[in-house]
Amino acid sequence: MLETMIPENTMEYNQVMITGQIVSEFAFHHTAFHEDFYMVKVRVGRMSETVDLIPVMVSERILDVNGSYNGRYVEIHGQFRSYNRKEEQHNHLLLSVFAREIYFVKDRKMIKEKLSMNEIFLDGYICKPPVYRKTPLGREITDIMMAVNRSYGKADYIPCICWGRTARYVAGFEVGARVVIRGRVQSREYIKKDETQHPDKHIAYEVSISKLECRC
Repeated sequence: MLETMIPENTMEYNQVMITGQIVSEFAFHHTAFHEDFYMVKVRVGRMSETVDLIPVMVSERILDVNGSYNGRYVEIHGQFRSYNRKEEQHNHLLLSVFAREIYFVKDRKMIKEKLSMNEIFLDGYICKPPVYRKTPLGREITDIMMAVNRSYGKADYIPCICWGRTARYVAGFEVGARVVIRGRVQSREYIKKDETQHPDKHIAYEVSISKLECRC
């Protein structure tokens, strides 16, 4: 169980910190209140040889996005946010790390120690019935969708996944249950057929839960 105080500031309901390598150029995303935002991909290693490619949204006010940072190592503090994009008759949930602070990591020893740093804290509510299933090898998995409050009456909707005993435990939760979790942001490739039945590769982003507490 987590030993965590309930955050008093809504910004503290959603905290993420990653350290990794920038592997793309900055691409313009949108403008809000006369402020331009850009997307960049950051590669974050795991303890295994697997890596996660995490999209990061950056404001022009915290970094000169016209510079070339491909290959540079960074430490990013921020929030994991969701955005709804309408595609034909469906809404598509877009997820990214919203950067509030960015630090360039130059020390090689620090890079080696922090290269796989990937931590997230969420305090929110289950907004859809949990989905419990088993893999072909019998591994238990439960998917949940969390709604995490943001300032100005907004909320972020974040898919999360857990395994084993935690999966069985969470499978019985009801919509509206308050949960506090710690974990990591991860990317996952999957294949989906398009209208012509041609297989198309996509990337999904979710939170892999390592610790969970129910505050029902």
